[in-house]
Amino acid sequence: MDDTASMKMSYDKLGEAAYDRLNGLYPPPSEKQGMAQASEDSEAKDRRSSTEGKSRKRDMFLLLRDHAHEDRVLNSLWTEVNTVPQWVCWDQIARGQEVFYRYGGPALTGLAFQSLLGGMVGIAPQSFETTQHILQCTKDLSSIQPGGAGHASSIRVRLLHAAVRRRILRLARSNPEYFNVDEYGVPINDLDCVCHGICDFCFSDPDLDRNNWNFQCYADLVEFSQAGDLVEGRYRISHGQTVS
Repeated sequence: MDDTASMKMSYDKLGEAAYDRLNGLYPPPSEKQGMAQASEDSEAKDRRSSTEGKSRKRDMFLLLRDHAHEDRVLNSLWTEVNTVPQWVCWDQIARGQEVFYRYGGPALTGLAFQSLLGGMVGIAPQSFETTQHILQCTKDLSSIQPGGAGHASSIRVRLLHAAVRRRILRLARSNPEYFNVDEYGVPINDLDCVCHGICDFCFSDPDLDRNNWNFQCYADLVEFSQAGDLVEGRYRISHGQTVS
């Protein structure tokens, strides 16, 4: 099995283990509760939904943050995502943020039509959330550093990917035609993350989009635009990847 084939079967096991632990310790509202609430009269149901609707939605990042000290798996993930690797260069990331914001119009347009819309047709909320995630990660250094909004958003993405992977595999077990693991690998695997993160966000964005829009980067920013330091780092946080 070559390197790319093996990467199709490897994925973020720690993130998935943490997601499973959070689900076990702090499960979502059960279907049984939903059936009991369905018997309420409409007026009572409206009052309940207006006061409790948003509070019932779990924030997996906050659950991880608040309970990391209570569980070994959760603590392992929390420690990992808050430990800055030695290879991180904040100066390069700051320059990447400057490139992205200076040329934000064509950058976001290129990402939307080359990547985001292709995988999110018909699900506008997810497209908006992904755009928000990108903007939070590129706002400033404090946003992408531990404790920042972009950093927290990336951890939420990591846990969300674990949830999506579990759901796809569960559906595939009941209906093998739904997703072919032997052909495509484990959903949201390491190869997918590398191809999507590096190819779509790091190379196509600064080169193809800049040329199509017929504008020029300042000479001192071209090198960092092509390097894709910022986005590659963000995806390593989101998917738990490290540099060998």
